[in-house]
Amino acid sequence: MSLDLRRLPLPVPNRRDLIALPLVIALFFIVSHAGHQMAVPYRLGQVMPISLSPLALPEYGLYTVLRMLAALVVSFVFTLGYAWLAAHNRYAERVLIPVLDVLQSVPILGYLSITVTGFMAMFPNSLIGVQLSVIFAVFTSQAWNMTFSLYQSLKTVPRDLQEAATLYRLNAWQCFWKLELPFAMPGLLWNTMMSMSGGWFFVVASEAITVASQTVTVPGIGSYIAQAIAAKDLVAIGWAIGAMIIIILLYDTLMFRPIVAWADKFKFEMTAASEAPRSFVLDFLRRTQLLRQLAAVPAALWELSLRLTPRVSEQRPKPSAHRRWGDGLFYAAVVAFAIWALASLVRVLPRDFGWPLVGHVLWLGLITGFKVFVLVGLSALIWVPVGVWIGLRPRWAQAAQPLAQFLAAFPANLLFPLVVVAIVHWHLSVNAWTAPLMILGSMWYILFSVVGAASAIPTDMREAARSLGLKGWLLWKRLYLPGIFPGFITGAVTASGGAWNASIVAEVVSWGDKTLVATGLGAFISQATAHGKSAQIALGVGVMSLYVILVNRLFWHRLYELATRRVRLD
Repeated sequence: MSLDLRRLPLPVPNRRDLIALPLVIALFFIVSHAGHQMAVPYRLGQVMPISLSPLALPEYGLYTVLRMLAALVVSFVFTLGYAWLAAHNRYAERVLIPVLDVLQSVPILGYLSITVTGFMAMFPNSLIGVQLSVIFAVFTSQAWNMTFSLYQSLKTVPRDLQEAATLYRLNAWQCFWKLELPFAMPGLLWNTMMSMSGGWFFVVASEAITVASQTVTVPGIGSYIAQAIAAKDLVAIGWAIGAMIIIILLYDTLMFRPIVAWADKFKFEMTAASEAPRSFVLDFLRRTQLLRQLAAVPAALWELSLRLTPRVSEQRPKPSAHRRWGDGLFYAAVVAFAIWALASLVRVLPRDFGWPLVGHVLWLGLITGFKVFVLVGLSALIWVPVGVWIGLRPRWAQAAQPLAQFLAAFPANLLFPLVVVAIVHWHLSVNAWTAPLMILGSMWYILFSVVGAASAIPTDMREAARSLGLKGWLLWKRLYLPGIFPGFITGAVTASGGAWNASIVAEVVSWGDKTLVATGLGAFISQATAHGKSAQIALGVGVMSLYVILVNRLFWHRLYELATRRVRLD
């Protein structure tokens, strides 16, 4: 019997494949070429020339986007492991969540001042070390928000879904990929978009940084903006803004909009939504033959790996005596580590590092903390209603998505010239008029988190509220506020941490040779970093971390516990 090849299910490319395949191949070669250019020889102290010509912006934009995407991939992998461990192991949770509070409170300059020389030592005479330090710095501006979002979602998975997973005897690996991650996908996706946009806010600080009186610069949009600010070139700043708009529209159209449309199937609801997000790129890819079948191969292998993992047997709870012994050992280890860390810190401090300086820095922290509290409260009053309105309307969410990403990505550094000129011209208060710059890059965390939480409210619950005649404040009290409460807490925590972090660039503003310094902890850290005073940097970062931990432990995480116990889609 002869074999008829015409009857074999061979993938046959159609006309859409003939368009998509060349584009994918071209994109691969562009990324490979850019990666090669980002690894040119480099020596410490060498100044990379930055051209202010608009013709250089496409290349600079490609470099910046590659760094941000690399940081986003690392952030996503970090989020999956860190959030899962914190949500499922109560001993790990008591360590990892406070550590996460510390990590998000450490200013980006604190990371850069340590990692730049370290990465350069790992890759001597090459720009790879500097590139890795920039990627790591952008990672620190992306990962914490995504981790808090996934952790919050994992802690509020509906109990009936958990019972279904137990009934089917899914192990932890299967339960995460088949239940928990799909449930968390809407909120995680919007917070991922926010993290991508939030990375732009610190891209200026990461691509052009002064550490110990030495300037380390790599080609990119951030270094282009820093050079334009130093040269007082408003035209170049305008070109940079235009390039940012184009880049954001491109990656929103090619990446985030298709993912939003694809992830809509993970919404937790019993009835189909009347409106669903659409993406012409996703629709185009779904109509291809060769690409779609090639993509089905790794998906089938992944599904097979999930099915081959063994299911769990009936679980038996541990005796309470073992739990008490575990709690005692855990707290003893934490106390011992704290004593060791404090003793080590005292030994390395300089002899002239007296208590008056410590008291002064604590007072500066209180000033910055008051600014953060007021700014986060005002941002919540503005963006919570807007976020709910957008999240409940998928069509409006699609229209507002690129605009919100651009506003979140817009570096506040570009507004510094206007602020400096206005303060000098009208003799305004530096402390009052530089404070809003602290929240410009972080208030969007509240908006994106609320939009993600509102879009995840099940359609059947909204229809039930409508059938019961709930309107106005009663509808907000019974459905909208409880539905968005966990997401709002995530956004508020990261917005607060982001405002603390942003204080290092917002309390010291410059335009050309004119520099204004506000009173606050951020200005103290910024000036200590510029002068290479390691002990003062450590003191400022430590005080900032202390304040963030206290606020989060005493206020925000109590609200987290309230959301976990009482505000659930059960």
